[in-house]
Amino acid sequence: MAKLFRKKEISRLLAESNKSKLSKSLGAMDLTLLGIGGIIGTGIFVLTGVVAAKDAGPAIILSFIISAIVCGLTALCYAEFSSAIPISGSVYTYTYATIGEFLAFLIGWDLMLEYLLATSAVAVGWSAYFGALLEGFGIHIPKELASAPGAGEGGIINLPAIIIVLLIAALLSKGIKESAKFNNIIVMVKLVVIFLFIAVGVKYVQPENWTPFMPFGFEGVMLGAATVFFAYIGFDAVSTAAEEVKNPQRDLPIGLIASLTICTILYIVVSLILTGMVPYELLNVADPVAFALQYVQQDAVAGIISVGAISGITTVLLVVLYGQIRVTYAMSRDGLLPKVLSSVNIKTQTPMINTWTMGTIAALIAGLVDLRTLAHLVNIGTLTAFLLVAVAVIILRRTHPEIPRAFKVPLVPVLPAISALGCFYLMIQLPAMTWQAFAIWMAIGTAVYFIYSRKNSNLETEQK
Repeated sequence: MAKLFRKKEISRLLAESNKSKLSKSLGAMDLTLLGIGGIIGTGIFVLTGVVAAKDAGPAIILSFIISAIVCGLTALCYAEFSSAIPISGSVYTYTYATIGEFLAFLIGWDLMLEYLLATSAVAVGWSAYFGALLEGFGIHIPKELASAPGAGEGGIINLPAIIIVLLIAALLSKGIKESAKFNNIIVMVKLVVIFLFIAVGVKYVQPENWTPFMPFGFEGVMLGAATVFFAYIGFDAVSTAAEEVKNPQRDLPIGLIASLTICTILYIVVSLILTGMVPYELLNVADPVAFALQYVQQDAVAGIISVGAISGITTVLLVVLYGQIRVTYAMSRDGLLPKVLSSVNIKTQTPMINTWTMGTIAALIAGLVDLRTLAHLVNIGTLTAFLLVAVAVIILRRTHPEIPRAFKVPLVPVLPAISALGCFYLMIQLPAMTWQAFAIWMAIGTAVYFIYSRKNSNLETEQK
């Protein structure tokens, strides 16, 4: 029992970070743009339409606000942790330092589910916009090769989704500096496209489209909040970059909070204009933002939006796959996963084998599973991680009050407790099938821990 709750000393974590072979090249602006790159993508360009049509109607703006409040409280907890323990691994590392090894492994296993499936889900959204763009030029990808078997379109495999994930893996294997430069450029393009949609779309808003405002009731708003939570997952990937930041104690909190604030405002404005332009029941399409512009005969702008959406969703892929690789890197370094996943290529200063392993798995999932199922599974994984961060911040305050923190969550333990309860409330809104799949994944993780990880843990080796 004691082994299950053995902790990794924070002084040791910091020492390992100082010895890290990863390149330290990111600043506050890079982190903010990394967060925006991870947040604005499938959530704004794909999920807004599905959630408005099936769950919340025009009240989708309330769904975004509710999710943003929960995420905002969680971001404060992440900011304190990342300024106190600036180590790769995100909530996995924080849990290892505060609660113990077994739960740390399980949350790392949970993060693997979150990031892998998020990469795959975003790739499916990218594929939909890419197909729509090609159709504008009279090029049609056969449905059998452009959708997963469960998507209800007679699909066999989603080939564009597979190809884009492998291309992103190739970029990440080149190095974080190159990846960050690419992300920064594409984020600027993405923001210009969103402002273009706002400027054009606001002229076509018809207030009568906002009536009824809440057609599916409050229950629909909450289900919508649980679903659009997927739109915010990118910001926690910022914390996984801790070991590649020049001044993590200062820059990580800035990157986390700034990116979340900017994206929340944009989500609310875009969803308000979108449901004002088009009756909500017509928005159940894979490319709602481009569709809304086509609906008001702005086809040229719709084409530009599709290009922007494709580039924007590409940066989300970059950020979430990056987060996945850094979590498995941290777990491997601790001995909880095979050591080959933490080997760093001397030339590129990246975990090359890890990058291609995770990229290949995510590509296969993207090719074979439909978007809605993926989004729900990602959400339950994310919410579990966020809940644990809130609990861990309370524990860290009690057990290590002396650690220097560049940022502190106000009103501890009240705000972290509200954050944890908010996450749990959104979790219980998700379908039963999502909970069943999550339980199976965690059961597999428990088996992996007891069969492999417990015996190969660095702490176990040292004790022996």
